[in-house]
Amino acid sequence: MSNFENFVPKSQRTEMKFSEFVDKMHRMEEMRGEERVYLQQTLNDTVGKKIVVDFLGFNWNWINKQQAKRNWGQLTSNLLLIGMEGKDLNRSHFSLVLKHLSYYWCNVTPFECLYPYPVHHPCDRQSQVDFDNPDYERFPNFKNVVGYEAVVGPGDVLYIPMYWWHHIESLLNGGVTITVNFWYKGAPTPKRIEYPLRAHQKVAIMRNIEKMLGEALGDPHEVGPLLKTMIKGRYEQDHS
Repeated sequence: MSNFENFVPKSQRTEMKFSEFVDKMHRMEEMRGEERVYLQQTLNDTVGKKIVVDFLGFNWNWINKQQAKRNWGQLTSNLLLIGMEGKDLNRSHFSLVLKHLSYYWCNVTPFECLYPYPVHHPCDRQSQVDFDNPDYERFPNFKNVVGYEAVVGPGDVLYIPMYWWHHIESLLNGGVTITVNFWYKGAPTPKRIEYPLRAHQKVAIMRNIEKMLGEALGDPHEVGPLLKTMIKGRYEQDHS
């Protein structure tokens, strides 16, 4: 469905053996250039017995209590993440194993301030704004974003609620960072919907509308013009 031929991604995905990844990472560290490598591996029975044994040593009693207490859905996956100093390209728990990370995150409310890409774009669920050098002419509402910052160290666990934006960096001069995350489904849909709807529910509605229109129109590029036609001169006015 995606049709963005002129889009040039800032990263590329390559499959390789773990030993190849480690060698490439060491070469990049020696070169001290701008390029970075980042490993993302689902933890399953293919990763080797040693990692599985380490993973089983996690405090599962604690995490299961959190799941029950906060009414999360089922655990869907765990990812092993290994990165060099710099930024993370991607609702979850992050358990830090080695080194330090700096997390910047804000809740779902300022959706219009973070300018996400369209649903059908390859960078869906990411902000168009360069946080290091924001373009306030293109993204003026970004000035209104209020976030939180946390530095997470070895042994720490950070919870990121569903639909909360997050921006992650491995601290400079911190070396290689290793984390494990836990992805849970959301809580079951309540039998009774309460109004007004909460911010994250409205985001879900907007995303579903984009998906539905893209499929109905057959071309994601037609979604924006159609929505503008619907809104312009109609919903921009106060008709009360």
